[in-house]
Parts: sequence; structure tokens; C-alpha cells
Amino acid sequence: MEVHSNLGSGFLESVYEAVMAIEFDLRNVTYERQKAIPVMYKGEKAKDFICDFLVDGKVLVELKALKTITGIEEAQVLNYLKATGLEVGLLINFGEQSLKYKRMVLGQQKQPRISTDLRGLK
Repeated sequence: MEVHSNLGSGFLESVYEAVMAIEFDLRNVTYERQKAIPVMYKGEKAKDFICDFLVDGKVLVELKALKTITGIEEAQVLNYLKATGLEVGLLINFGEQSLKYKRMVLGQQKQPRISTDLRGLK
């Protein structure tokens, strides 16, 4: 991915988020940044959670800058998908030497795919 190719690893998540927004703008990608989404409990709004990006109103994108992705980060994305009713989430980790991502589909029983190639995502 362009951002990781230019910056590499080692920056805070907030830096990658800012640069991703620039890259989305340059590519005319429709997105909302730091999108507040309500978490509902028994019909009541409990609290908002903030996702890093909502792309095209369909794909939730969560960025990390960690040494490695764990089940905690995966669960976070799946919970965000459940709260929004969205089906597809993308967990991107800029903290590793090579870019890692997981495309996550709500309700999918298979392991999310891990790759450094984002060209095949739709």
C-alpha cells in the first residue's frame, strides 16, 4: 500500500490515519473519518464508538500501529460490524515491517485472509 511504502513502520496510528485521509482524497475515495457510531443496548444508546474510517458507507476501516495483530483487535472490528450492521471491515496494521491487513466479514466462519496486497479488495 502506498502509505506504508512511503512511511514504513514506526509512526503512531494517528499519523497513518492522517496520511490515509490524504491518500483517499488524492484517489477520490468517499469516506468519513473518525465516524461516531452509536452502540445500542435494549433500544437505548449506550455510547458512541469511533471507527477510523467508513469508506463508501459500506466498509469499516480500523487502523493499528502494533507489533502484531491479536484476537483483541479482530474482536474490536467484528463488534464494530455488529453495532453498525455493516458486513465488511478492514483491519490494517502499519506497525509490522511489511503491511498486514485482515479483511473481515461478519458471520464468516473462515479465518480472515492476511496479505500485503490490497489490490484484490472490493
